[in-house]
Amino acid sequence: MREGEARGRREDAANSMRVLIVHNDYAKPSGEEHAVRAIAGLLTERGHDVAWFRKSSAGLDSLADRVRAFFSGIYSIAARREMAELLDHRRVDLVQVQNLYPLISPSVLGLCRKRGLPVVMRCPNYRLFCSTGLHVWRGGICERCLYGRHWWCVLRNCAEGVMKSTGYAIRSTVASAARMVVGNVDVFIVLSEFQKRRFAAGGIPEERIAVVPNIVDTAGLPDRSDAGHVVGFVGRLSPEKGVRQFIEAARLLREYRFAVAGDISDMPGVARGAPANVRFLGFLSGGELREFYANARIIVVPSLWYEGFPNALGTAMGMGKAVVASRLGALPEIVDDGRTGLLFEAGRVDDLAEKIDWLWKRPELCSAMGQAAREKVAREYSPGVCYGRLIRVYEKATRLAEMRGSRR
Repeated sequence: MREGEARGRREDAANSMRVLIVHNDYAKPSGEEHAVRAIAGLLTERGHDVAWFRKSSAGLDSLADRVRAFFSGIYSIAARREMAELLDHRRVDLVQVQNLYPLISPSVLGLCRKRGLPVVMRCPNYRLFCSTGLHVWRGGICERCLYGRHWWCVLRNCAEGVMKSTGYAIRSTVASAARMVVGNVDVFIVLSEFQKRRFAAGGIPEERIAVVPNIVDTAGLPDRSDAGHVVGFVGRLSPEKGVRQFIEAARLLREYRFAVAGDISDMPGVARGAPANVRFLGFLSGGELREFYANARIIVVPSLWYEGFPNALGTAMGMGKAVVASRLGALPEIVDDGRTGLLFEAGRVDDLAEKIDWLWKRPELCSAMGQAAREKVAREYSPGVCYGRLIRVYEKATRLAEMRGSRR
């Protein structure tokens, strides 16, 4: 460890904070779990005391469970009581919120504010403005829920289930109308400048929005900028991720090998009818996932929604892989077109196939782009850079909470 870095960590430990992370795990592993673990690990490594208030949606399968989740997502008295008990017995300097639904709810935010605690909320999606959090309907961008018009989630059945769509719309409407989130969070963390603009357009004061991108630690990722032998897709298999477009591009490029790493259970039909040059490898993690990246010459991020900062993209770039990504949302901010990868028009299968074909035939360029991508990650998304941004957010939130206290 360099002397300057060691000195910085000693200073961090001397000024350590007690941070409570609030998160409702999703039913299946997601990028949010990966991101929040990385933040917790970084804080702990720098000498801060991290505690959790955590619940999980895994196992909410019965009708009774779904009904309970419906009501707890609107306002959970039980979660608020549990949070109060935790705060009664543990000193906390700051609360960082990740996901509140469906078992925690915004009920805990007012409690934190009442106790004078600074609250920051990390927002990888758009749930404050869109009931599903995706701004997507039938494969295209939809922003009809903006400004509290969450009834559109029911009218368009955005969650593909009347009960689910209604539940999403009601909890979003209540939280929006009562300012349960916006009125009780000091600083909102987004992952890109694009997201910052969208949140400001949605009505969040710009001075309360801070950009802290995902952490990508190249020290923990091998440099595999040597050209591989497959075109890869990594991530959740759902329509907004563009997996169908990826498969259709493979159909146009049958001479190349394509591979998909992701749980297929949410889209079981996606493999049926896929061309023979596409392999579905299921959910991969650890060494298997790294081997997948290592074997790829190109990683494709064909998203149809306003991505925040996909973990798959950060890992691919960190391992020195050239990327072909949609020209949509924050992706052009992360992928430098022509330098660290190529951009294509979102949803355009012909454009995607053309970009893959052009890049595949230039393995030396793939390697050069991959190396440039790895250098960008180390320069802009390293643990040190992200930690500095995060601490500045904490300091700002603490000042705002102190100002509130002084006005009482």
